[in-house]
Amino acid sequence: MTHQTVGDAIRRPGLPDDPRAAVAEPTPSCPVEVALAALRGRWTTLVVRELLRGERTFTELARALPALSDKVLSDRLAQLARSGVLVRDRRAGWPPRTSYRLTPQGHRLGPVLQALWDWGAEGRATPGSG
Repeated sequence: MTHQTVGDAIRRPGLPDDPRAAVAEPTPSCPVEVALAALRGRWTTLVVRELLRGERTFTELARALPALSDKVLSDRLAQLARSGVLVRDRRAGWPPRTSYRLTPQGHRLGPVLQALWDWGAEGRATPGSG
């Protein structure tokens, strides 16, 4: 086992220090832009957080996020479905029942949201440092 210094750090493909990532401006196909687009908009991360806890109906989501209007919730659910983050399941019967659940891709946002939370909490705890 060899000792690894900072200068010997393993580079991951696609990160900003990778020559393949040398672009002058973001493009829609940039993986970071794709991820940010999926999470864009106020309330989106909280909707994902609720769905990380399990499948939910519209009513359950609205109850969990009472300050969120039905229109914005509907818009965020549609956005997340278009992004491949969640699927809408409609069950036959009366009354018809519709629920929302994360796709495998959506579940992979859990650690991303946790990292964003940690980063934000750390920055808030030590303003101006860095």
